[in-house]
Amino acid sequence: MTEKYAVVVIGGGAAGLSAALVLGRARHRTLVIDAGEPRNAPAAHMQGYLSRDGMPPAEFLAAGREEIARYGVELVRDRVVRVEKGEDFTVVSAGGRSVRARRLVVATGLKDELPAVPGLAERFGRDVLHCPFCHGWEVRDQPFGVLATSPASVHQALMVSQWSKDVRFFLHTVAEEELSDEDLRRLAAAGVDVVPGEVAELVTEDDRLTGVRLADGTTHPRSVLFTAPRAVPRTGLLERLGAELHETPFGAYPVVDATGLTTVPGVWAAGNAIGFSEQVVHAASGGYRAASAIVGDLLMTDLDTAVRRQGPA
Repeated sequence: MTEKYAVVVIGGGAAGLSAALVLGRARHRTLVIDAGEPRNAPAAHMQGYLSRDGMPPAEFLAAGREEIARYGVELVRDRVVRVEKGEDFTVVSAGGRSVRARRLVVATGLKDELPAVPGLAERFGRDVLHCPFCHGWEVRDQPFGVLATSPASVHQALMVSQWSKDVRFFLHTVAEEELSDEDLRRLAAAGVDVVPGEVAELVTEDDRLTGVRLADGTTHPRSVLFTAPRAVPRTGLLERLGAELHETPFGAYPVVDATGLTTVPGVWAAGNAIGFSEQVVHAASGGYRAASAIVGDLLMTDLDTAVRRQGPA
């Protein structure tokens, strides 16, 4: 017979583990299925999470797995390939396991696709960065570069000027004419130098970034490069379940209420599964909100069922 759980959590990052912790403590049989692809895996440390500032992401996840195990939550390393909705949800994994669940939490996150510049992907999470809130303090006052991926990268160039006053904005494949007069005035006011021309490669020495070389051969000494990856939401399962999505500048994400409930009854989403800018602390909070809502939902559903069985008063 197919195993039945109160809740299956798809994704074992901060959002999924946080949801599982709350569900386990509420005495619900819970299964976490995790493909083991956390978005922040390239980073050596995570910052900005109160009491966990500077903790390596792998240690954070290991601690979370230990915590959920105390409450009987099961965790398996596998990938969910299919979810079917009937009276309950049937969840099928790549490993061939099939389980039933009354409710689902989808915390599958997203994937970052980096610009195709030689040498960039190898240094991502080290001295090629995307989030100044995550890494700005650690690289403060160093010579920054910002690699444009679209005219919207102006915002990133302006933001990082909070952490360094030596910032060069490499337009790369963006034409200077694509920037508005307001963009150019703000960049000038922030002291950001605009550098036209396509970036050919990154220059490294002794396993550290030392410069950015343009296609014309000129090299700009830089020790840090910020860029904005293309976010690819992992929404396939939600789409196949019929969840409504809404378009954002960073991709299509599920429509959710304040607790993370999607437009599919019984399915919640949390973490980067609902948005590009969810940091670890936001993801953990979102998992908590989703789980607490599920606990109340299951309780009221069961109480209403019991009342109906009792018949008229």
